[in-house]
Amino acid sequence: MADDYLVRIGKLIRDARQHRGWTQSQLADALGTSQSAVNRIERGNQNISLEMIARIGEALDSEIVSLGYAGPMHLRVVGGRRLSGAIDVKTSKNACVALLCASLLNKGRTVLRRVARIEEVYRLLEVLNSIGVRTRWINDGVDLELIPPARLDMEAMDADAARRTRSIIMFLGPLLHRMETFRLPYAGGCDLGTRTIEPHMIALRRFGLDITATEGIYHAKVVPGISPDRPIVLTERGDTVTENALLAAARYDGVTVIRNASSNYMVQDLCFFLEALGVRVDGVGTTTLTVHGVPSIDVDVDYSPSEDPVEAMSLLAAAVVTESELTIRRVPIEFMEIELAVLEEMGLDHDRSAEYTADNGRTRLVDLTVRPSKLEAPIDKIHPMPFPGLNIDNVPFFAAIAAVAQGQTLIHDWVYDNRAIYLTDLNRLGGRLQLLDPHRVLVEGPTRWRAAEMMCPPALRPAVVVLLAMMAAEGTSVLRNVYVINRGYEELAERLNSVGAQIEIFRDI
Repeated sequence: MADDYLVRIGKLIRDARQHRGWTQSQLADALGTSQSAVNRIERGNQNISLEMIARIGEALDSEIVSLGYAGPMHLRVVGGRRLSGAIDVKTSKNACVALLCASLLNKGRTVLRRVARIEEVYRLLEVLNSIGVRTRWINDGVDLELIPPARLDMEAMDADAARRTRSIIMFLGPLLHRMETFRLPYAGGCDLGTRTIEPHMIALRRFGLDITATEGIYHAKVVPGISPDRPIVLTERGDTVTENALLAAARYDGVTVIRNASSNYMVQDLCFFLEALGVRVDGVGTTTLTVHGVPSIDVDVDYSPSEDPVEAMSLLAAAVVTESELTIRRVPIEFMEIELAVLEEMGLDHDRSAEYTADNGRTRLVDLTVRPSKLEAPIDKIHPMPFPGLNIDNVPFFAAIAAVAQGQTLIHDWVYDNRAIYLTDLNRLGGRLQLLDPHRVLVEGPTRWRAAEMMCPPALRPAVVVLLAMMAAEGTSVLRNVYVINRGYEELAERLNSVGAQIEIFRDI
């Protein structure tokens, strides 16, 4: 029985290593042991302690350890430290997941450069692998290669992985061109209240997709002979809704006009990727997109998604709340201009470099240097709007920024039902936030942050806001169960440590 246990553990470790694209020697180097020892572990021929399993899980960024043996990941934060130096913005989480879904359009080989190594990406890769897509990390684990099978095996889909990501909803657009019927589990992701998928259904019905939902499953059937004979008007200017409509239009043999489309950063990256596949998209960056679809796509494509403006905002907020001077490199300025305009009115002291171009050849980048500033609360409320307005995902960071500004700031997060509630977790750290209703919170500053131990909010951006406040608070704080942060940020603690933070990753063993 013990030998069988060791064999099963060894197989899990081998699969996690191969998923990361590492050799046994690379894993051995990370663990400070020999390649032969790793080989014995993977074959189940060596006793292995819980501590070693936890170390292997950390090295491979694999959840097999956190789920099965070592418990969830936590962060211990020694606050009150100033940040300094420079830090690069990683590629966009939301663009990367859209491009993974879009790879299903292509019969050829897709290579995506500098893909964000985050839990949301790993969940989608697990789903893609389960239905037959071959994926591997190449170029020392930096880039990702995807090769589809001749026929997808939808019955073998990893339903557990699919339920843990809302991005699975973007399989609908590409799959309606590949099969007559299929099933998808209900979409999951952050706990942000009720989020209907009806806008997706309204758009995709125009391509013949009929959906019924029963017992946690979407049952999809494609009705032949139905095509969009007039412009599709989206009932919600949402990012994933627009992306699903684009994915459906890409392989429709004709011209599709999409109105009230989002022109946000991830949508633009998807349009650029579709162009690399041979699909012409007119109107990129506007609310009317005209897609010249092609019925079959079989090309070898190499694409570099652009940088993440929400991560850029996270790093900017980290500098502001810790009263630090920090240079944030590779900021996609086109998607940060409103945020910076608001911060300038609040008194932010910063410089920006001349613009240069991202690796996709289209997105404009700058390097941004933020310095300690005496901020005043803005006169107007902080509220999101569709691009080019203030980004919905950047709103929570203004809660932390407003908490260090002089005066009262009203934040109106009108899109999500629960997220403003999670922002009041800052009160545990010394903040003075008053919840006016499920969408509005009043922030009183300045704040004298204090250390605390608390559970991570179940929503990505509020969770990071709590982490930033802990970095500003004198003393030692603990943030428990940070899986939600790992969904959207690659090695955030390590990267913040590289510019002066003191954040320790640990597990309950």
